[in-house]
Amino acid sequence: MSAPTDVKYANIINGERVGSDATAPVYNPATGQVIADVPVASPEDLDRAVEAARAAFPAWSARPIAERQAIVSAIGDRLEEHAEEFMALLTSEQGKPRAMAEWEVYGSIAWFREIAKQELPEEVLEDTPERKVMSRHTPLGVVGAIVPWNFPILLAVWKIAPALVSGCTIIVKPSPFTPLCDLRLTEIVQDLVPAGVFSALSGDDELGKWMTSHPGIAKIAFTGSTETGRHVMASAAHTLKRVTLELGGNDPAIVLPDVDPKKVAPQIFWAAFQNNAQFCNAAKRVYIHDDVYDAVRDELVEYAKTVVVGDGANADTQLGPIQNKPQLEKVTEYFDDCKANGYTFALGGEIDNEAEGWFVPVTLVDNPPEKSRLVAEEPFGPILPLLKWNDEADVIARANDTVWGLGATVWGDDLEAVERIGRQIEAGTVWLNEVHQYSPHQVFGGHKQSGIGAENSLHGLAEYTNHQTVCLNRVEGTVA
Repeated sequence: MSAPTDVKYANIINGERVGSDATAPVYNPATGQVIADVPVASPEDLDRAVEAARAAFPAWSARPIAERQAIVSAIGDRLEEHAEEFMALLTSEQGKPRAMAEWEVYGSIAWFREIAKQELPEEVLEDTPERKVMSRHTPLGVVGAIVPWNFPILLAVWKIAPALVSGCTIIVKPSPFTPLCDLRLTEIVQDLVPAGVFSALSGDDELGKWMTSHPGIAKIAFTGSTETGRHVMASAAHTLKRVTLELGGNDPAIVLPDVDPKKVAPQIFWAAFQNNAQFCNAAKRVYIHDDVYDAVRDELVEYAKTVVVGDGANADTQLGPIQNKPQLEKVTEYFDDCKANGYTFALGGEIDNEAEGWFVPVTLVDNPPEKSRLVAEEPFGPILPLLKWNDEADVIARANDTVWGLGATVWGDDLEAVERIGRQIEAGTVWLNEVHQYSPHQVFGGHKQSGIGAENSLHGLAEYTNHQTVCLNRVEGTVA
């Protein structure tokens, strides 16, 4: 099924479709062609959305949680009814092959349903004839959700579902590169939620700045780069907004000397290149023990040659394009830097600038310096450094020598060694002999400059609430 081409996209404000004077094109990254036009929201559009969300908040937050949970679960059902449409639309605007689009859409459905089962109960701290003390969670108010372009549906759902379950209202700002799925999702569920509870605004980077500084928004939930996250935090500080920041990473993968190179190579490949490496949790530095370095490198090269890169609309495609032209230009800088410094390419290295669409070849760089840009930074594209190690303490220190701490993986047959090393990595999620396993009930967040706060699990749900302590004096005659 192909994405519909006759859909007219609009902002959703107070339950209604709203256009704008300005519009912006949306491109298919596999072809470079315009596939839709979307509105560009104005400050007045944001004011109206915030006003509607604030007006809807008292009744929505007072609604029994069981009713809110049922509505969030029903949103998941509605998405499932439109699953084919969304998979096709996701491939068109983001570039994902069918398998990855299916993973994201059905993962989003599961997230709605599972988060809808969560609840933060009141805690009774003291209960005597004289006094009762309770601790409870109260919703913050209006949430501004700023969503990235790499997983536009799923990472929106990670914000929408807990916000609504907690009793908050929400305004979603999709990435200007991938706004279609989020605008469409917001529109098709308006009959399930009261007006103003769940809105969406399409806009450019200015809209994000207006949201982070808007006095009517109580919280910003942001996924994106660390650099932008710093600006979000600074802007939100003026009104002391709560923030959840899920930011960048430079995830290390450590390969022990006892691995079977042929078996581990496909796992490492997908740890690094899933979603064409446009993944905050992609393995971005692979440390391979000297004893197996050559064998693992060679198996990675051979496996990579079997992977089909192309238009996600084609049935055999396994990796799609870079999602947008600015990101293509950024990734190209790393190729140019490797060439300028004389690094060795084990595979790839040449970008076809005449190709239709924004494609980059899978590229492996053979043991570049530890301080090279490719190792020290986050390319967010399919170019991966392979590095040698032979001392456990040294490789742990190298893995931790970064401002980021989002995720990591360790691979080996000696499970005691795998766990020993994994426990010393400074990262929010450490996978041991697996990768990219997530759950609505598994907390996700970064260490160091990879983020603040958490998403998913009851910890993530609590991020949309204030703590409130309620104290009751039961002794008669104490009140005049």
